[in-house]
Amino acid sequence: MAKALKHALKTVIEEYSGLWLQAIMGKVPRSVCSESCLPGYRQSPRKGEPNCCFDCVPCPVGEISNKTDSSDCWNCPENSWPNKGQNQCNPTTLQFLSLHDALGAAVSCLAGLLFLSALSVLWVFRRYQDTPIVKANNRGLSYLLLIALMLCFLSSYTFIGHPLRVTCMIRQNSFGICFAISISTVLAKTITVIIAFNARDPSMRSSRWLGPRLPYGVVFLCSLFPIVICTAWLLLDPPFPVKIQMGDTTILQCDEGSVLFFYLMLGYLGLLATVSFVVAFHARNLPQSFNEAKFLTFSMLVFLAVWISFIPAYLSTQGKYMVAVEIFTILSSGAGLLGCIFIPKCYIILCRSDLNTRQHIMQKTAFK
Repeated sequence: MAKALKHALKTVIEEYSGLWLQAIMGKVPRSVCSESCLPGYRQSPRKGEPNCCFDCVPCPVGEISNKTDSSDCWNCPENSWPNKGQNQCNPTTLQFLSLHDALGAAVSCLAGLLFLSALSVLWVFRRYQDTPIVKANNRGLSYLLLIALMLCFLSSYTFIGHPLRVTCMIRQNSFGICFAISISTVLAKTITVIIAFNARDPSMRSSRWLGPRLPYGVVFLCSLFPIVICTAWLLLDPPFPVKIQMGDTTILQCDEGSVLFFYLMLGYLGLLATVSFVVAFHARNLPQSFNEAKFLTFSMLVFLAVWISFIPAYLSTQGKYMVAVEIFTILSSGAGLLGCIFIPKCYIILCRSDLNTRQHIMQKTAFK
């Protein structure tokens, strides 16, 4: 017992004598509780112990400390992110779909090519507007459908580039309204065909409704609802640009604002396309004169298949890849409408002029 007390007393004397010598020589005594905290760490005081006793805790994710024995950590400035040691801020990599990267350039070129294709088809139809095949397929609706498809292809450019408040507000609404007009036009063309072939007797009641205003009335009524949706969307909860920090990458994208309006618009387009597909499928066996129901049926089938596959692909991606998925969906569905409906007619007009005659068309209209 005496030896233990003697040893403890000797230890205390040596410790305090060392501190006394350091004070005489002008040196600051070092804490006996804790070592200094390096940059990237902060001091965390120990409860119930003196202030000189603390633990060194790493800074939280996204924060730094660049001083020794720092009591706090702080966030990096905007567009910067801590390095691995969390003692310095480095500039982050901005990620958005740009024309300067390969993906952005590819979808931009594809959109331009499809726009020029639709413009060429419109020129062909205008150039040969007095031929039987153009007349038989309702020139006015064909022009309207081609213009709507061209606007759909152009709307994809609002998804490319640095997200701005203006582009975020118009991009979803523009493609939604353009596609609503396109699908409404397809539905109007199919309804016109059905009424034309069912109204064999001019005295029948249905023939009264068959006139030049009927298809445009269908287009107007079916396009009115998405216009109301988009207007309410912009007034109540419009989309806006946001920045999402993912490690050392800052993702620039558009927040859609109200998700309800976004999926309400997609749901309406899906419903309208389904109705158009059912009506066109019902009319597929009519004589093939003015009737283009088989091509309309296949175009709606392609449209529905593309947009059904879009939803899981859209939800499973993020950043510029999510934007690229939506652009590709817009372009592929628009290309399906353009190719299925107009390419066969352009082939007959340009390559098989012998089939583009009134006698040939009237021969196909004969009822069995």
